[in-house]
Amino acid sequence: MQQSLTPKLWTVWKEGYSLSTLRADTLAGLTIAIVALPLSMALAIASGASPDKGLITAVIAGFLISALGGSRTQIGGPTGAFVVVVFQVIAQHGYDGLLLATLMAGAILVAAGVLKLGRLIRFIPHPVVTGFTAGIAVTIASSQVKDFLGLSMENVPAEFVPKWVAYWADLGTTDMMTLAIGAGSFALIIGLRRLAPKLPGFLIAIIAASLAVSLLHLPVATIGSRFPDIPSGLPLPSVPHISLEKLREVLPSAFTIAFLAGVEALLSAVVADGMTGTRHRSNQELVGQGIANIGSAFFGGLPATGAIARTATNIRAGGRTPVAGMIHALFILLFILFATDLMAFVPMAALAAILFMVAWGMSEIGRFIALMKMANSDRAVLLLTFFLTVFVDLTVAIGVGVTVASLLFMARMSETVEFGAGNAGAGEGDEDQAQRDDLPAGVEVFRINGPLFFGVAGELLDTLRRMGQMPRVIILRMRLMPLLDASGVAMIEEFVKQAELSGTHLILSGVQPEPRAMLARAGLTESHQRLSFVSGFAAALELARGIVGETRA
Repeated sequence: MQQSLTPKLWTVWKEGYSLSTLRADTLAGLTIAIVALPLSMALAIASGASPDKGLITAVIAGFLISALGGSRTQIGGPTGAFVVVVFQVIAQHGYDGLLLATLMAGAILVAAGVLKLGRLIRFIPHPVVTGFTAGIAVTIASSQVKDFLGLSMENVPAEFVPKWVAYWADLGTTDMMTLAIGAGSFALIIGLRRLAPKLPGFLIAIIAASLAVSLLHLPVATIGSRFPDIPSGLPLPSVPHISLEKLREVLPSAFTIAFLAGVEALLSAVVADGMTGTRHRSNQELVGQGIANIGSAFFGGLPATGAIARTATNIRAGGRTPVAGMIHALFILLFILFATDLMAFVPMAALAAILFMVAWGMSEIGRFIALMKMANSDRAVLLLTFFLTVFVDLTVAIGVGVTVASLLFMARMSETVEFGAGNAGAGEGDEDQAQRDDLPAGVEVFRINGPLFFGVAGELLDTLRRMGQMPRVIILRMRLMPLLDASGVAMIEEFVKQAELSGTHLILSGVQPEPRAMLARAGLTESHQRLSFVSGFAAALELARGIVGETRA
């Protein structure tokens, strides 16, 4: 098996696993489980599922992500990034549709890892990632207002603006007892973060709120009143119902889930590398994430990915190997097997407070403000992605954001590409100085500075058309052209065709190996009667003098 597709767990095992490492991983696993337990329930409820689905995901996907992933310290499970898309899939296609979409997303991730697409994460612009993450944060926070205030409304609109219109219209039904539980939980979490950041604030807030509601018999909504029939234990694995029609319906959602899972997992792995000084295997991480999502779907769980906050907690708690993540999943499994009934006492308002904190962490307000100070193009992509995420759809936001960012980047790149007929700038080497000083009559020279891609491919032909009468020889200097795409090749083909029709000889000077290979694949070799390749400008001048001299003779 190739090293890039080898799980880190196998590497750790070959290096030797000591008893002291097991103790450190066990303590870290318990710490993560304490953090993940309330989060998994809260995220599942926010996604439109029952809390046990989040716990199942943390157990199955969390175990597989650590066991088969490409990071030593990655912790996986349900995350806030999936809340919006999961809620929409359940609303449109039912929970069976979500399971099928998760299964398909897992297969897509495995394929992406096998095809070694893990490094493509570097090409997703930061304004796009920050924009849709902040948009998801706003959407998550908006979805929790009803439970936090205890509003009497039964159905909450899915769209952002109608949702807030409905909240405003129903504001008079706010239940002060529910608000007190939610606000108290929120204040306790913030206080613990400032005064005792090492304590599990989420779990302490949940326990305190549950005890208050239970002992004082407070009439507020709880998990037990909202979900009275929560099963205990893990369900038996089963294959989701598959039909060709259903596959077509959920395919866009599957790609969205796969994209989000891949992006967040690899970002989390990069953060973990920065904290530990290790290096993850991006392709194997995608494979592990894919298998984990397939396993989660078989057990009726939610989509899963690497969780940055839980991964950081693992590292701070002393987790050294993937075993810590596997142990965290086993601790949550013990809760499912023996303590599921305790979930019934958890107030919905306390879970809403937790999700407010999750949304605040996801918003990355500092990075958002920093990007707002960048160039106009970065601000435009950031705000476009953010508003499309909030007001339209996450899938649309990602697609439009990446497309607009790519177009703006190519526009900036096209401005850096030069088609010069004059002398080269200083500092480009002796060969590039005064390129027209000794140019024979009937010979013209052009120089391409920068990549020749579809954004600028037409510029050279426009330059050719502006020449009017074609010269006897055209030297095209390409030493400073590192990249040539299909559009650039097509442009060179057209250039060669125009030269042949005009009786002009075309000399390509200093073509780099990669562009030369691209031209060869298109059949542009020296087999053409009026096309020559030379190593440098001096050789091109010598060949041009010979051609002009022969023509005159």
